[in-house]
Amino acid sequence: MSRITETFNGLKAENKKALVAFITAGDPDLDTTKEIFKAIEAGGADIIELGVPFSDPLADGPVIQASAQRALKSGTTLKKIIKLVSEIRQTSQLPIVLMTSYNPVWAYGPEKFVADATKAGVDGMIVPDLPPEEAEEFEVDCKNNQLDLIYLLAPTSTHERVSWIGEKSRGFIYYVSLTGTTGMREGLAKGVAEKVKSIKSETTLPVLIGFGISNPENAKEAASISDGVIVGSAIVRLIEANPDSNERVNQVKDFVSQMKQALA
Repeated sequence: MSRITETFNGLKAENKKALVAFITAGDPDLDTTKEIFKAIEAGGADIIELGVPFSDPLADGPVIQASAQRALKSGTTLKKIIKLVSEIRQTSQLPIVLMTSYNPVWAYGPEKFVADATKAGVDGMIVPDLPPEEAEEFEVDCKNNQLDLIYLLAPTSTHERVSWIGEKSRGFIYYVSLTGTTGMREGLAKGVAEKVKSIKSETTLPVLIGFGISNPENAKEAASISDGVIVGSAIVRLIEANPDSNERVNQVKDFVSQMKQALA
């Protein structure tokens, strides 16, 4: 059983919802990422997503795009991120998911990447631009290494695709709550509750809502209809807005704590 599944089992037993926190690895450098990781864990997040910076983002809004540029400027690479995970694993058992475009994985070598990531302590993968129709070989590598390959669904996903992704995804299903890019919004998009209910009728996996979750109020609303939420841009914005190390860590820790309390 993966660390991700163990986490969701524990939350379900306590009737709690999951908080997944996203940051871009290497923003503004990898030493800072290690500090922010500790702050997020101390704040009470259940899973952390480390975004792999890439020059040609697919679904990232301006906040995440800017963080990727800062990370690339500091020399962050996929190989260095895997090394960072291995260092974090010496002191933390918080589930770690890498979110990346497929291009860095292809350049690394998919089979070697899966082996190295698993050895370092990565628990799951989200690859938004890898459609399941073309992922069979990568899926097998992930499954053989007990690495959860997490697929996304969107408001435009058909009933047939919802059912198919429900069978193929591992760990949890990432529901993209709107037809747009990442970023902070005031409220949930229309129709989210109906779509999440439809997805949950097709799978036993946890269904988490991401994109646009940026404050305790809409986190609470989203968690009331799902198994948890994914928060990214709001945390990345705090990292960007606080150049002082101590203030940055405190701001992130406090925000994550507020979001987690909203899910209680």
